[in-house]
Amino acid sequence: MSNKEKHNEETEPIDEQAVDTEQPAAEDTPQPTEEDKVQEMGEKLAELNDKYLRLYSEYENYRKRTTQEKADLLLNGSREMMKAILPVIDDFERALSAIGDEEGVLLIYNKMIKILEQKGLKAMEAKGEKFDESLHEAVTQIPAADAGQKGLVMDVIEKGYYLNDKVLRYAKVVVAC
Repeated sequence: MSNKEKHNEETEPIDEQAVDTEQPAAEDTPQPTEEDKVQEMGEKLAELNDKYLRLYSEYENYRKRTTQEKADLLLNGSREMMKAILPVIDDFERALSAIGDEEGVLLIYNKMIKILEQKGLKAMEAKGEKFDESLHEAVTQIPAADAGQKGLVMDVIEKGYYLNDKVLRYAKVVVAC
């Protein structure tokens, strides 16, 4: 035998082994068909579409929330200023009741009240109303003259106010029990 033939014999069994080991590996992992690829792409498309819809929905909620917050800020931005002015209004009302209807003071008071009402301030009517803990703060209780007066506000110690239909200050009241 020549060297060339020996070399062929030695390499042939090696080539057969290599071919034999590759064949079963190829059979274990089948190649994806066109249908499998289309199905996989469809699943990916559905997943991406779902992500897009969720992101869009989150953005819309964010936009609505920030728009609402801006509107609330515009409506109630003066809340602290109004709270600071309320004691001055109380003093005005006490001064008017002490000096009577002094025309100059009454004009100033009315002008101030109209300006504050234009900005959303509104006085709470409490006397004679049924006591409501979401609007009134009971300072004291007095015995009711008759059964029909039970639970009613008999007197107002300090007026309550709304700012744009939200309670700015609770009315301090006397309640019949």
